[in-house]
Amino acid sequence: RRLDAAGFTQLQETDAWEGGPGKHYVIRDGAIIAWNAPENATPTTGFHILGAHTDSPSFKLKPKPTTGRFGWLQAGVEVYGGPLLNSWLDRELALAGRLVTVDGVEKLVATGPLLRFPQLAIHLDRNVNEGLKLDKQQHMNPVWGTGVPSAEDLLSVLAEQAGLRAEDIGGYDVVIADTQQPAVFGGKSEFFASGRLDNLSSVHAGLTALIATAEAGVADGPVSVVAAFDHEEIGSESRSGASGPILQDILTRISDGLGASAEDRSRAFAASFCVSADAGHAIHPNYPERHDPANHPVLGGGPLLKINANQRYATDATGAALWARLCRDASVPYQEFVSNNVMPCGSTIGPLTSTRLGIRTVDVGTPLLSMHSAREMCGVEDPYRLAAVAERFFAG
Repeated sequence: RRLDAAGFTQLQETDAWEGGPGKHYVIRDGAIIAWNAPENATPTTGFHILGAHTDSPSFKLKPKPTTGRFGWLQAGVEVYGGPLLNSWLDRELALAGRLVTVDGVEKLVATGPLLRFPQLAIHLDRNVNEGLKLDKQQHMNPVWGTGVPSAEDLLSVLAEQAGLRAEDIGGYDVVIADTQQPAVFGGKSEFFASGRLDNLSSVHAGLTALIATAEAGVADGPVSVVAAFDHEEIGSESRSGASGPILQDILTRISDGLGASAEDRSRAFAASFCVSADAGHAIHPNYPERHDPANHPVLGGGPLLKINANQRYATDATGAALWARLCRDASVPYQEFVSNNVMPCGSTIGPLTSTRLGIRTVDVGTPLLSMHSAREMCGVEDPYRLAAVAERFFAG
C-alpha cells in the first residue's frame, strides 16, 4: 500500500516487462523486492540493495488444525523458527496469513483476538519459578473455544473472514500473531515495544528510504533496491528466501530492461553494494557475561555494524568503512556488535547474498532486547536512524 501510494507499479513475474527507468515492485509469496531505476540509469549502473526479511519466529497452523479435549477447542500448530516460547504464554493471539482456494484464488486473512496459550497456575506447579520447561508438542497447543472438536472447525472461522467456505480452501499458510498494540515507553519515552521488530524494523527503514529517494527524483545514481526475503528464520532455503534465486532473477530482468549484455551485468554487479539489515543484540544489563566484554551496544545508541570473523556476518573492512561514511554523512551515531567467543551468533541474509551474487555486503541492524520474544524492544530513535542512513546509501 505504501509503495502504491508513492507511485510504484507492481509487476507480475509471468508478464513481459517494459524495462527502463522507473519505480516497480514484485511480490513472490512472502517476499517483496522493490526498486527505483533513475532516469539516467545505464546498462552498467550498479545496484544499491538493502536486504531484510519479512518473517518472524511464531507458530504455523498444521493440517487438520482443529483439536482439543476435555471440552476445550485447541489449534494444532507447528513451531516456526526459534521463538522464546514462554513469551507467547497468556497473550490474546490472532491467526493471519493466506488461504488458497481449490481453484487457485489467493485470499489474505487476519482474525481478531482468537487464541491463547494458557500457562499452568503456580498452585499446580510449585517449582515453576525455578525453571519453566515447555514441551513444543504437549504444551504449545493454544485454546480457541469450548466444545467438541468433531463438531467445530477452525478453518471455518478463517474461511468466514475471507468470505469463503471451509470446503473452498485447498491450502493455507497461516501463523499466529500477537494482538497487543505497539507502545512507546520509558522515563523519557526512549523505548519502543512491538512484535516482529526482528525484522520489520529493517523492512520499514528500507521502505521509508526507498520511497524518499524515489520522491527526490534524482536522475543519476545507482538502482536502489529493497529486497525483503521470506524464511530467514528457518534457513532462507525457499523460492522466496535469500538462498533462492529471487534476487538474482529480479536484478537480471532489471538489467535486461536497461539493455545490458552479460558483460555489462557483470560490471554492474561489480559496482554494486548490499546492506544486509537485520536486528542485533543490545547488551542485557542482567546478563552482561553473555556479551563481548569490550563491545556493549545499547538501545538508542544508533544502528549496529555487525562483525564476525567466521563470516556469519558479511562485513569486511571495506564494508565497515562504507558504513562509517554513510553514518557520518547522515549525522547518525553507530555501534559495533561482535559476539562473545563462547556464544556463537546467528547469521543473516548477508553472507548468502554475497556468496550467491558476488556483491560486496555489509551487515547492520537495529539493536534489540528480548529478540525472538513475542514482544521485542528497541530504542525509539534507532529505526529512524537506520532509515536515514539507508537513504544516504540509496542516494549513492
